[in-house]
Amino acid sequence: MQYKTFRETGYFIGSGVVEAGCKTVVGQRAKQSGMFWSVQGAQCVLSLRCCIAGDTFDKYWEQQKVA
Repeated sequence: MQYKTFRETGYFIGSGVVEAGCKTVVGQRAKQSGMFWSVQGAQCVLSLRCCIAGDTFDKYWEQQKVA
């Protein structure tokens, strides 16, 4: 890794930002009390949540129309 270059550019190099993102996207939906998920069901829901969080939801659905 080019830590010095990344720090100078303002990029995050620690895992805290990623962990917080996972907690927000995954934890708030998949880990609620009484929830039970199949792997496929959880993957579908979490993929959509990632599209929403990453502001790519509309782009995702535009691509689905073409396929």
